[in-house]
Parts: sequence; structure tokens; C-alpha cells
Amino acid sequence: MQTSEIYKCLADPQRVRLLNLLEESPLCVCHLQTLLDAPQVKISKQLAYLKTAGLVEAERRGTWMIYRLAQPNSELLLKNLQHLRATSDPSGRQLKADQRARAQLLKKLATPKSTCPEHLVADLCSQSITDLP
Repeated sequence: MQTSEIYKCLADPQRVRLLNLLEESPLCVCHLQTLLDAPQVKISKQLAYLKTAGLVEAERRGTWMIYRLAQPNSELLLKNLQHLRATSDPSGRQLKADQRARAQLLKKLATPKSTCPEHLVADLCSQSITDLP
């Protein structure tokens, strides 16, 4: 992957938020939609852009599309995300808030009252659930 492609992806705040949310483990489009409070079509369009750029991979599970960062991870991408989260400006605070919301969502999905299919929850929640400060 070319450096310029990574920076093109990082130039859009919503794409940065998506990459940030996918860094720890895969998520379903419906969960990304919930976390970003954005319409499914907008999330899917951004994910398609990231997939074309080679930064994410997708896997269909029934009617659900699961996205994850492409393997192997781009070291440049991971370093940039780490740097962006470390900043104290509004974008850095947003990325940290997104990670906290992600952790809360995964905890909620792990409860018996979850509306997600059991096999999907098992896959998503087995990755890692962490409490962020």
C-alpha cells in the first residue's frame, strides 16, 4: 500500500473514526452505524472506500457484513491512529470517546438481552473488551 493512499483515507474524519473503531477487532456495519450515529449507506460508502484502498477487509456472515483492518496491519496507519488519539484536540477526544462507546457496545452485546445473533456476538466479543479511561 502506498503512503499517499493511507493519508487520503486519514484526510476524512469519518474514515479515521471507522479505522479507529476497527483497530482492536472486527465490527458489523450495524454496530459501526450505531457508534457513529450515521446512516448505513454513508457508513457502507466509507467502508467501500477503505476496502478499495486496502485498509479494511470484509466478510459476509448471513445478512451481516463484518469489517476488520486488513492484515497485515499497516504500521504507518497504526502509528497515525495512535498519534491522533494522543492529541488533546477535539479529534483526539472523539477517537477516545469512540473507543469507550465501542467497549460499552461490546459489553451490551455480551448480555442475554442482545438482539444480535449469538454466533456474531461470540465472534465480536471474543476479540477483546477493554475499559478505556
